[in-house]
Amino acid sequence: MGSQAVVDLTAYGERLTAEPYAVFAELREQGPVHLVRLPDYGEIWLIVGYDEVNAALNDPALSKNGFRATRHLVPDAIGETMLTSDPPQHTRLRRLVSKEFSARRLAGMRPVIQQITDACLDAIADADEVDLIENYSLPLSITVIAELLGVPQLDRDAFHRWSQEIVTPPAGRTRAEMIRGDLLDYLDRLVQQKREAASDDLFGALVRASDEGEDALSPSELRAMALLLLSAGHETTLNLIATGVLMLMRHPRQLEELRRDWSLLDGAIEETLRRDAPLLFSTRRFTTGPYPVGTTVIPGGGTPMLLALASANRDPAQFEEPDAFDIHRNPVGHLAFGHGIHHCLGAPLARIEGAIAIRSLLERFPDLSLATGQWDWQRTLTIRGLATLPVSLRG
Repeated sequence: MGSQAVVDLTAYGERLTAEPYAVFAELREQGPVHLVRLPDYGEIWLIVGYDEVNAALNDPALSKNGFRATRHLVPDAIGETMLTSDPPQHTRLRRLVSKEFSARRLAGMRPVIQQITDACLDAIADADEVDLIENYSLPLSITVIAELLGVPQLDRDAFHRWSQEIVTPPAGRTRAEMIRGDLLDYLDRLVQQKREAASDDLFGALVRASDEGEDALSPSELRAMALLLLSAGHETTLNLIATGVLMLMRHPRQLEELRRDWSLLDGAIEETLRRDAPLLFSTRRFTTGPYPVGTTVIPGGGTPMLLALASANRDPAQFEEPDAFDIHRNPVGHLAFGHGIHHCLGAPLARIEGAIAIRSLLERFPDLSLATGQWDWQRTLTIRGLATLPVSLRG
């Protein structure tokens, strides 16, 4: 993988997941790109500077199609998704889903999201202290995506369990093992149900797309799309809600400003996304030829690289005092949802859901406060989110 010295990030131990921004800052000081060794990835090129990450996100010379290299991660019955394909395949797959995320469709989801949010708040109304992850942001975000997909009410408990286990498999089990068996069987049954009874939901639309027209989805593509929406559909929003609440609790003056003027809420959402992007890295890119980054040339021939979205969003060359939380910042250009043709399709939904969830929580419980001085972050290399967030609802 070239002659550049390898930076062994595995030597950082738990600091790598506990303090990723400090590690990113050290790397940025040494340059915008490094050949690193990471747990689960092995040796891989890592781009950490804002300008360089943004350029790579928009560069058609980089491929997302490392599907053959990652076949061991998913069962053979699963096809490609928008995350693992390039145009024209990517264009085709994205077009089939994008109309379900139109502004009109999402506007129609607002009352549903508010209803789900109110039900989640009702469920904790009598408690004094709760874990905001387990008791609010997690059930809220999973229920919203279940509603969007059209998962029947009777299947919601199993759907909730699978949603969690796909993202974070139980100890001793791989993601592929979690996908096999019950989940694939369920998806096949759900496909048949949607074929027998048409429904105005996202999964129903995908099933129709698999049966009609030149762009018909194959059975494996349909499964892959369903799994992508299942695993990615709630994690970003869950982390946005919880992290946004934490940041506001830790900055009481800004919280008070927000309570007096809810027009500041959109700025608070964007600043939360910038400062603590729900994903540390984009999905992998692969070179199609020698790829220059500054004075470094990454070898061609399908060399994999990671783009550190979270590092780019804390780059002082782009954002002044990047570690500070400031709801007045207006962080235009942050990369929490990526950029270019692979920009997260569900970003507008996440923003709507996050805004409704945070405002509704703060209005329902005006004395909300952190229950302890401690909160736990997930110890993973992909997701930047809280594992627990104990809060007092009564102050």
